[in-house]
Amino acid sequence: MNGQPDRPDIESDEEIIDAEQEAAETPLDAEATPTLEALQAKADENWDRYVRAMAEADNIRKRAARDIEHAHRYALENFSKDLLAVKDSLEMGLAAADTADAESLLAGSEATLKLLAGSLERFGISEIDPEGEPFDPERHEAMTMQPSGDVEPGSVLTVIQKGYTLNGRLLRPARVIVASEPADG
Repeated sequence: MNGQPDRPDIESDEEIIDAEQEAAETPLDAEATPTLEALQAKADENWDRYVRAMAEADNIRKRAARDIEHAHRYALENFSKDLLAVKDSLEMGLAAADTADAESLLAGSEATLKLLAGSLERFGISEIDPEGEPFDPERHEAMTMQPSGDVEPGSVLTVIQKGYTLNGRLLRPARVIVASEPADG
């Protein structure tokens, strides 16, 4: 005895080994064994699937490369069309400059600026005009500091050049003059 209780439902190691040897020595059924022709047909089918899958993957890769090329080449097409309307408006204003008075030229310039602002907005370009806001070095570029008692120190006193974002990402920081403590005197 090996210290373990006898259990009739568990075979001994020798019985398991004998059963495995007997199974290995038993000839396989001829019907259960695939023929060489059947194996060759299965191999041909798998090869055909592989070739088709590789061709499909190559077509997808080529199509994606073509789509990326078109996206790069024509990405600005709609934006360009909107800018053409602004250009046309400016050209009409210049053509009318000889015969128009100052008021109509000013109205035309304002309309053109409004047209341009609408185009920029449609394409996700937003204006940064931070006058009176606290200075933010991530969105503003300080050109100089100027003492002021009108606004809080560290705030934007004057905007020299407006900044712009494209879909929330900074395109150009706003150039500003920042307020400092007023000089005692």
